[in-house]
Amino acid sequence: MEEVKYLHITNGDDLTDKIQGLDINGDLITWREMLCEGPASMDVGDEEFIKLRKTFLKEAYNIPKKEYDEKFVAQLKKLAALNNYEEIVLWFEFDLFSHMNMLALISFLQQNKKLQPLSLVCSRKLKGEDEMSPLSELSGKHLMQHYEHRIPLSEDDVSTAQLIWELYCSKNPKRLASEIKRTTNFEYLSSSIRAHIERFPNANTGLNSLEVNVLKLIQIHEITSVHHLLGYALKYQGYYGYVDVQMQRVIHKLRPFYTTSANGVSINKDGIKALEGTQNFYQILKDNEYYGGVRKYDFLYDSENHDLLKL
Repeated sequence: MEEVKYLHITNGDDLTDKIQGLDINGDLITWREMLCEGPASMDVGDEEFIKLRKTFLKEAYNIPKKEYDEKFVAQLKKLAALNNYEEIVLWFEFDLFSHMNMLALISFLQQNKKLQPLSLVCSRKLKGEDEMSPLSELSGKHLMQHYEHRIPLSEDDVSTAQLIWELYCSKNPKRLASEIKRTTNFEYLSSSIRAHIERFPNANTGLNSLEVNVLKLIQIHEITSVHHLLGYALKYQGYYGYVDVQMQRVIHKLRPFYTTSANGVSINKDGIKALEGTQNFYQILKDNEYYGGVRKYDFLYDSENHDLLKL
């Protein structure tokens, strides 16, 4: 009897390495992007998309354009050329970082007529596990358990993924708020959409949810250094899934709200005002940062109605 042919697509090299050490049949592709940040266009991999991403990653993270070609574009071309798989297995985490990559990937697969059945291995808590851990940190035994319990994705799931990606790349993200209550087989999609919406500056303070969380960590804990703060911020970031270089940018931008000294990192007067909501710092923080198809500072987050307000 002929063996089923699988294609596995992971959200990072660490997970790819882990899967290669397991007894799992199939070919592997690694999706190396961070599409939760910076500008993006809907047609993944086309000329406009690649130009936008190369420019952003070079300016924000000093990633050479040649490296982007080698690490991402080459994988896209490889993926577009692959055929004859009976199932495509997506290995993606529960957070915003991973979900935006996954939505873009599903859109890319549909653009390129890869209509094979899709399934999802996601870092959900299984019976017997104390807590939810990233897939790349699981033991081989637990990773196999997740694989055996992978979730088949329906046509409605795929259509929803394409819709959310389209809305993320649009100039008006307000419709995303109405998608939070949509029922799908993506267990953490609603949490990821909510996390994204709360990344827009709060209408009262000008800071977003992630930025406020970092200031709260400074206020609550005895932080000895900016590096120490980075560790806390990465550990207690909720559904964002930011990696160290992303969180470093967040912390750097928040310099007006804390002071560093030989005694450590402490919140300053403006930081207290931001946390108490007694002053709006929108104009101080405003920059040209993009999330998908829209500027971060073109919308405000209304925390009372959990909605976005167009400026």
